[in-house]
Amino acid sequence: MKRLLLPAAFLLAALPTFAQKPKVAENLVQYAHPIVGTAKMGHTFPGATVPFGMVQLSPDTDTLSYEQDGKYNPDMYKYCAGYQYQDKTIVGFSHTHFSGTGHSDLGDFLVMPTTGPLQLNPGTATQPERGYRSAYSHNTEVAEPGYYKVKLDDHNILAELTATNRVGMHQYTFPQSDQAHLILDLMAGIYNYPDKNVWTFVRVENDTLVTGYRQTNGWARTRTVYFAMAFSKPFTDYGSRNYGKKQAYRGFWGKFDQTKNFPDLAGEQLRMYFNFKTTAGEKLKVKFALSPVSTVGALQNLRAEAPGWDFNKVKGQAQQLWQQELSKVVVESPKKVDKENFYTAMYHAFLSPTTYMDTNGQYRGLDQNTHKADGFTNYTTFSLWDTYRALHPLFNLLQPKRNADMVQSMLAHFDQSVERMLPVWSHYANENWCMIGYHSVPVVADAVLKGNAPFDANKALDACVTTARTQRYDGIGEYMQLGYVPEDKSGSSVSKTLEYAYDDWCIAQMAQKLNRQDIYQEFSKRAQNWRNVYDPRIGFMRPKLADGSFRKEFDVLSTHNQGFIEGNAWNYSLYVPHDPAALITLMGGQKRFIEHLDSLFTMHLPDKFFAETEDITREGIIGNYVHGNEPAHHAAYLYNWTDQPYKTQARVRMILPKMYRPTPDGLGGNDDCGQMSAWYIFSALGFYPVAPGSPDYALGSPAIHGATLNLENGKTFRITVKNQSDKNVYVKEARLNGQKLAKPFLNHQDILNGGELVFTMAARP
Repeated sequence: MKRLLLPAAFLLAALPTFAQKPKVAENLVQYAHPIVGTAKMGHTFPGATVPFGMVQLSPDTDTLSYEQDGKYNPDMYKYCAGYQYQDKTIVGFSHTHFSGTGHSDLGDFLVMPTTGPLQLNPGTATQPERGYRSAYSHNTEVAEPGYYKVKLDDHNILAELTATNRVGMHQYTFPQSDQAHLILDLMAGIYNYPDKNVWTFVRVENDTLVTGYRQTNGWARTRTVYFAMAFSKPFTDYGSRNYGKKQAYRGFWGKFDQTKNFPDLAGEQLRMYFNFKTTAGEKLKVKFALSPVSTVGALQNLRAEAPGWDFNKVKGQAQQLWQQELSKVVVESPKKVDKENFYTAMYHAFLSPTTYMDTNGQYRGLDQNTHKADGFTNYTTFSLWDTYRALHPLFNLLQPKRNADMVQSMLAHFDQSVERMLPVWSHYANENWCMIGYHSVPVVADAVLKGNAPFDANKALDACVTTARTQRYDGIGEYMQLGYVPEDKSGSSVSKTLEYAYDDWCIAQMAQKLNRQDIYQEFSKRAQNWRNVYDPRIGFMRPKLADGSFRKEFDVLSTHNQGFIEGNAWNYSLYVPHDPAALITLMGGQKRFIEHLDSLFTMHLPDKFFAETEDITREGIIGNYVHGNEPAHHAAYLYNWTDQPYKTQARVRMILPKMYRPTPDGLGGNDDCGQMSAWYIFSALGFYPVAPGSPDYALGSPAIHGATLNLENGKTFRITVKNQSDKNVYVKEARLNGQKLAKPFLNHQDILNGGELVFTMAARP
């Protein structure tokens, strides 16, 4: 089968490349706003972390139970990141968070400073006075990359947070008090399933050091996190309460009063407190290190990354790390809002995947044993159904070393997997099996096809092939036998068929590059399976049954039980990113295809669509185009395969300001571990990876006035935009190193070689 995206004649060869000295960037940290996406559906967190850091130290405005009165608590979905901007109280500050997901876990080791009579219950949002939570105001809240500050009004305490990779650092400025406390809540967590806490253990090593661990059974069914907690001054005394149904074996331990000043604690549901006497304006500092392996590992991480107590120094180092990463793209615009949107997107894109190993390279593997990363950084938090589309291609461009390490982390996952599969959605040494497809494959293929594979590429291909032949996973057996997933055997069957076919195409491209012709032939054929769920009578993809017939009951607009996931037939019928030209032909040619694509953005959805779709809001929808749900992220770029590429330019420039704003509610859907932000970054620069696994990008319409990409290979790639304005959304011409591009596409190697892409904009197509 033909290799996407276009014949070689479609691209003009670049002129001899040239390198430029990287531009010295201004302070870019000032433009990145962690508060963006913390309202409504963004599900981001505002707290302190470093790029790809293991610690995300952030405020939680509520810690709810998964069940309420024995039923699912619908409010849980709002708190995937633990924080909602409209809330009036803060419960405390926990050390692990997902960014922008539609599901959650984590929220480990919640710390809360208080004054006055000791309260160990967090209280509720409606009755905060009954617990240790506190009211706060956004007027005293500051959220910057690597730094967070807020005044806890009920306790008159100024809270400040910063972080290294593996250590969260707290600084609490207390009033004068003989009743100052620090609460350590080991029960609290995000998405608290019934009996989520399996066990907790705490050892008070001395009056300034505490170690321990927490085991949970939540979204990740077996997760253990170790910690070491150090105080800048000794506590006067301490105590604990065990609220769990399960108690540690009393036996001989019953001789002791374990609620007060007892150094060796264990139980299912523990809360601890540490008491202090403080003077007015006194700063109590806490360092909290994490480890996936042991308390010894946590202590080593603490000593290696945060040896002193200089809070401002740690904050400065964190923000310098962010400046370094943000400076990989230096954008130019006379409008501050453009820089705010762009660098906030870069900030969110560089939050995950997260580091998952100690400073000595040790980490817990999928087999629950201790492993050591040899020659690479081990990462976790792989939301691959989302991030294969644009986030990992962005990393191949701006973070190639990290992306190669992420692929090696996936290959380690494969080696440790009893199912012999690459990750689907994994975190903290667990596979969650969330969403569909085997989308590690395009991540691996994209790295190999773009020359970013400092690992055994043939072994990686073998892992991809083994994953794609795993017959007992999610309809793959029927897919291999019938050429499609039958709806009466496996739900979301059309989405699975389409996504498997794309993943298979990625395997074929990798096999071709590695001269594995048998694999190339097998998976090139499988990549055509998308044709098997297209119904030419109605012009849409449609669920098929095991007997080969299309299902009779079918609604092209409904998202409920129609063979699709996070989409309907209207938008999923456009999901053939590896062969748009063939799709256009099958749908009846350019005229009919353009009409279908136009309608996606202009049609009016019936109210039942919104009633069926719980995980999106009307703010995230343009016509039937749902930007917050990733299956349509490539759709606006498909006009480039027709004779009306100018419509891609208009659509992209329309989507950008509607879906992205530098405000708490400024994301038109969950950020999904950076995928939404990666879409913004590519689109604002003027190009997008429609089919990862191909070295080609489709051009759009740049939304900035210029940009310099400072690449890891030492080259720079310059984007210059002439006649830029809000009205001039159409590309009159694009020139690469002086040569006019004949078609609206750009090759990855052209960027890596360094050079200049010049867009000339116009008000009309």
